[in-house]
Amino acid sequence: MRALSVRNLFVRFPGQERPALEDVSFDLEEGELAVIVGPNGCGKTTLLRAVLGLLPYTGEILVFERAVASAYGKIGYVPQRLPFDPMLPLTVREAIRMPIPSDDASSEAAFTEAVETLGVARYLDEPLAVLSGGELKRALLARALVMRPRLLVLDEPEASVDVAGEETLYDLLERAVAERGVTALVSSHELELVSRHADRVLCLNRRLLCSGAPSEVFTAENLGRLFGQAPALYVHRHGRPEAP
Repeated sequence: MRALSVRNLFVRFPGQERPALEDVSFDLEEGELAVIVGPNGCGKTTLLRAVLGLLPYTGEILVFERAVASAYGKIGYVPQRLPFDPMLPLTVREAIRMPIPSDDASSEAAFTEAVETLGVARYLDEPLAVLSGGELKRALLARALVMRPRLLVLDEPEASVDVAGEETLYDLLERAVAERGVTALVSSHELELVSRHADRVLCLNRRLLCSGAPSEVFTAENLGRLFGQAPALYVHRHGRPEAP
């Protein structure tokens, strides 16, 4: 089944001469880990926000063959930045449990499953404000998974995370996709990470320039079209990363 279908998507902000997104179309199959790449200002976050139904657009977006407005509960979201005041006296446990509607057995099982999948049990009672970048992203991913979504949307999950933490985070994301059968749509600027973890890459610069497996997309010609020149894929030199 198609997890996400985008057709002829246009997004235009007030006062802009050119659309932020122009005639973007693509499909994601259930169980895929797809990553959007492109230069700063290319529309990565705008595309994710459109999929989440957070801004107006023209065109069509279907999540599991349903309109975005009726897909509540099917989408989990991990923002690039903390969606709370960092000084709010909120623990990791409280932040993860926040989306849970009740304390029934199903909700408790979902909470336990998310905590175990992301390995956050050891700091559940710590305030969010004291977490490292990697720990915080794990907590936010657990918060997204606690509702057992079918589609995960992540905006640059590696932001503010160290090199070892980036690798671990993508490993955990792959595990969530494989074990839970969810589909993930991620924006990223880390091409080397994307080349090793993505099933599909979407090259975006207002328009969708190309898409496909990393080995097909990451050619000098495509990267030159996307970035204006072909950037080198920087390989992180480290051993097996420790948990962030």
